[in-house]
Amino acid sequence: MKTGLSRFYCAIAVLFILFGFSAFYTGQLGYKDVPKFPYKSKGLTEREAAAHLLSRFTYGATPGQVDEVVKTGLEKWFAQQLEARQPDDSLKQLLKDFDAVKLSTEQIITKYPRPFQVTRMMIRDSVVNKDSIRSDRKEYRDLINNYMQQHGMVAEQELYRQFINQKVLRAAYTQNQLQEVMTDFWFNHFNVSITKNQCAVFIPTYERDVIRPNVFGKFGNLLLATAKSPAMLIYLDNSSSSGDNAAPAKPNNTQAKPKADAQPGMGMAMEGSSMMMGNTMAMVAPKPQPKKNGAGLNENYAREVMELHTLGVDGGYTQNDVTQAARVLTGWTIYPMGDEGYGYMRKLQERFSADRLKEQGYVHDGEFLFTANRHDRGQKTVLGKQFGPDGGYQEGVDLLNMLAHHQSTAKFITRKLAVRFVSDNPPQSLLNKMVKTFNEKDGDIKEVLITMVSAPEFWSKTSVREKTKSPFELAIGAVRTLHADIQQPYQLYTWINRMGEKKYYYQAPTGFPDKGQYWINTGSLLNRMNFGLALASGRIPGVNVNLMALNQNHEPESAQAALTTYSKLIMPERNLSETIKRLTPMLNDPQLMDKVAAASAQNKPAANPSTASNNVMMKGTVTDTLRDKALKNNTYMAMQAKGVNKNMLSQVVGVIIGSPEFQRR
Repeated sequence: MKTGLSRFYCAIAVLFILFGFSAFYTGQLGYKDVPKFPYKSKGLTEREAAAHLLSRFTYGATPGQVDEVVKTGLEKWFAQQLEARQPDDSLKQLLKDFDAVKLSTEQIITKYPRPFQVTRMMIRDSVVNKDSIRSDRKEYRDLINNYMQQHGMVAEQELYRQFINQKVLRAAYTQNQLQEVMTDFWFNHFNVSITKNQCAVFIPTYERDVIRPNVFGKFGNLLLATAKSPAMLIYLDNSSSSGDNAAPAKPNNTQAKPKADAQPGMGMAMEGSSMMMGNTMAMVAPKPQPKKNGAGLNENYAREVMELHTLGVDGGYTQNDVTQAARVLTGWTIYPMGDEGYGYMRKLQERFSADRLKEQGYVHDGEFLFTANRHDRGQKTVLGKQFGPDGGYQEGVDLLNMLAHHQSTAKFITRKLAVRFVSDNPPQSLLNKMVKTFNEKDGDIKEVLITMVSAPEFWSKTSVREKTKSPFELAIGAVRTLHADIQQPYQLYTWINRMGEKKYYYQAPTGFPDKGQYWINTGSLLNRMNFGLALASGRIPGVNVNLMALNQNHEPESAQAALTTYSKLIMPERNLSETIKRLTPMLNDPQLMDKVAAASAQNKPAANPSTASNNVMMKGTVTDTLRDKALKNNTYMAMQAKGVNKNMLSQVVGVIIGSPEFQRR
């Protein structure tokens, strides 16, 4: 009997080894849970459908990746991307020296202090006298540098550089491309900006611990996580908002206490998270502090959480709803860290025990703190729903939960997803399906994405290649397509910035627009062509490409042959006849790179190119202009020989990267 059981368990073990790892690897979602994609009914071949998937859910196909997706199976590949568990050992190796992206916020504040903090510490340590500070003197700057080195501090610009470097490397090299694309999507949706210096130190953990772990989860969880994050609390000023009738609670009163399960998403596992620090603990205070510098009710976050994060500008709320919501969210602030402000809260922690503060209704959750003595305890009404009186922290949780499940939110969020992944003007039939799933699946983003990609509208020829790449998508897509070796990612970021997209610095809470008309005008297209030529010719320091290796080290017989061959390699499964026709006259102009560089310098993109027409690019106007100049220029020459040198191949690939067709996503 034992022998039989042993054989049975051995057989089970063998089956687990053979099949179990893949089942375990894909988690609860298997590729069979993803409906069969209806691309054939829309006239697409399997390879064309694979290319379309890669164009939408990655930053660009790497060499041979279309074949890989076809071999894996389109539905299975998509399911794997939704699970985001593909091995990323190579990427981890590239990121190992970027200590800033691994630190907690408090560690970041300590290691990367702002200049005024260093000065304050130097005065405290009697290194300098506050009356003799002259920041314009070299000896004073040297004194600061020496002090920082002695205390293990680094200039805050290095924090920004590391953070931007990791962004470029993740997008270029991660195997979990959809997770990175969605991280960018949600960060842009819940935008915060480095330009507001007070929140800059909180942005690395905001992206790492709040955005990235929640990109495929329930929308309500993500909304609450962003609302409680220091980056958002500072960026939209809710950290300083307080109620007009705030008052200290009394011990043993009947104030509502936070429920153990009242924080959807806060209990989910977040590896490396400094935000989630176990069970909610409570805390509180003496009398409210006097208002200084105009402190009081601040409506910024309440307005944007409705207009930009949930309901949308036409979501059915009024100015009174904004004011009432702002009152609900008073007291939502930051847990003091390092030598940052909120001094009275630090003193409060020293004076009162955690149990005493818990009785008073304070809530501490990682870097978030609900201060009961700054909360408006009166009755509020938002969108017809009553909050309070004396509801405390739970009022805010209930408000955000109501907004996350509002019908206007379902429409607003699903449309934004469809604009990002389908087209600038997605069909209403598709939006209706996505809204239905959003409502039925409790705002489950993963389920909404499955509904979207499983719909015939996603595969329509009116949607294929109808999105325009942003500068970031263009640059990352190009280095992925050319299999570039990125040694200095910040150099690539500099080009992205030059093309008009300075990641993490967009000041408005709207985030970057996600429609092609925002990005496209003559100046921006010239910059894109200039980028393509610079990348292909090796003129971007620390970003290296081996163009011959893309073609199995086979040298094309002519520039025309190179154009045909590399167009197919760089833009697989597309009809390229018109593109090749347009680009051919540009192949052999020996001054093309200089002309494009000079033209792009004279035609800088507008600060807000939203008035430009997307048709400028799609009709190839800039490419036509450059082609005409090449044809008319007396230095334009026919090929003298069939051999293709390195410079000619670089020019061929550069004009492909800069072409209107490559700008399509």
